[in-house]
Amino acid sequence: MTAKDVMTAKVFTVAPDDTVRNVAILLTDHGVSALPVVDGDKLVGIVSEGDLMRREELGTAARPRSWWLNIFTDSAATAADYTKAHARHVVAVMTKNVITVEEDTPLAEVADLLEKRRIKRVPVVHEGKLVGIVSRANLIRALATARDSQLAATAAGDSGIREEILEKLRQQPWASVGAWDVTVTDGTVAFWGRYRTEEEQEASRVLAENTPGVRSVEDHRIPIEVYYGAI
Repeated sequence: MTAKDVMTAKVFTVAPDDTVRNVAILLTDHGVSALPVVDGDKLVGIVSEGDLMRREELGTAARPRSWWLNIFTDSAATAADYTKAHARHVVAVMTKNVITVEEDTPLAEVADLLEKRRIKRVPVVHEGKLVGIVSRANLIRALATARDSQLAATAAGDSGIREEILEKLRQQPWASVGAWDVTVTDGTVAFWGRYRTEEEQEASRVLAENTPGVRSVEDHRIPIEVYYGAI
């Protein structure tokens, strides 16, 4: 799946010269936490709830620093704080360096971006023009509506299931395939042998559970330290 498959295509936007008050109204009325800022068709920024938290009207503007703190504070940063708290128009409070993705960006890359950058949403663009937005909520909805058939596809019998599991495990850097044996009987997968860590054990079970045709998973493996301790 790609960004285009899960994005919200109908996106409410604002212009750089819109007022901060108008942005607050739109955020409230539409139940969203951020609005892309567009100039014509071009995405030029994004304004979120976080950009409006420190406002003079609310009495939440950053307090003036004491004279001795000002010695260690960049005057540009202080000026920026003042602008953020008092500016009337979007262009002065919006985030300008916007992270974006393309329509064909794989969802795995979108998820990585949201996680690593610690952001809640990312605009989707096509040739520089805004075409949608992908949020964490979009990813959760995609998970909730995923077809069970993706996991219930028919496999080529027990031997086919076993071969597919072993092949998938060989591709995983964490898997101690040489220390395991896998058997499959009527769709029930059984692991035998030893495992290095509980994380490895759990990951291999999950891999098996997500293999088409698998009905259940049994695990008879023991930790490596227990095995060697018995010698």
